[in-house]
Amino acid sequence: EVGPTMVGDEHSDPSLMSFLGATKRNMLGNNFWEYYVNDAPRIVLDKLESCGYRVVSMTGVGQTLVWCLHKE
Repeated sequence: EVGPTMVGDEHSDPSLMSFLGATKRNMLGNNFWEYYVNDAPRIVLDKLESCGYRVVSMTGVGQTLVWCLHKE
């Protein structure tokens, strides 16, 4: 997979979103905000691993991949 990668919603930790280099945006027609980065998922997952997160599970939803992480 390549970017962009969605990394959070409007309630996500701002300092973590800053660490990931995420930008907050509201897509036309949505009533919520989301954070995204232009990095590929593997780069985002590597960054999160360096912060103590680990992948617990992964699944595909249509053409979207979803990772569930847990912080040690």
